[in-house]
Amino acid sequence: MSESARGDSFSDSFEQFAGWSAAGAALAGAAYAVAFVVLKDKGLSGLTLLLAPLLAVPPLIAVYGRLRSIDAGFALFGLGLGLAGSIGASVHGGFDLANALHEPGTIGEFPNYVDPRGLLTFGASGLALLVLATLAGRSTELPRWVMPLGLLLGVVLILTWLGRLVVLDVTSPLVLGPALVAGVLSPIFYLALGRWLLGRR
Repeated sequence: MSESARGDSFSDSFEQFAGWSAAGAALAGAAYAVAFVVLKDKGLSGLTLLLAPLLAVPPLIAVYGRLRSIDAGFALFGLGLGLAGSIGASVHGGFDLANALHEPGTIGEFPNYVDPRGLLTFGASGLALLVLATLAGRSTELPRWVMPLGLLLGVVLILTWLGRLVVLDVTSPLVLGPALVAGVLSPIFYLALGRWLLGRR
């Protein structure tokens, strides 16, 4: 489809890049879920948490490009939350990776200063998906599955943050349950989004 026919969306080359980035985010997100929930490997979970949210930025921008004609203000609000969540999650991952590679002499029980209990990683990212998925339901350019899957993933991400905020034990089912569901839904969402973007040429 030509750029003029797509209206407010971005170039073919960017959407191809966003598609491959979404596929990378899906793979990194699945690896993070396995490392965090199953393997409990702090180094691998830190590395994948550092990479996955950065790879998710281009597809979020591509979605924004198709939603800004629906409601520019809410689309920008959703993108801003998504960018904040991605940057916060990546910083959190870098913090965890640095501690795993060179463990500090004294490890406190204080939450991460940039992303306390996953406020940005799960809270802001979940809210961003709720906003963008709601707008997607009014769009004729995005697939119909984006709204229900995006809303579901957004709710689960927010529940994951609430679990981490209220329950300090990361091995609690109240924490691991939503985290595991998010770890399954997030790769599915980004893999499907990447496949759709790559097929738009």
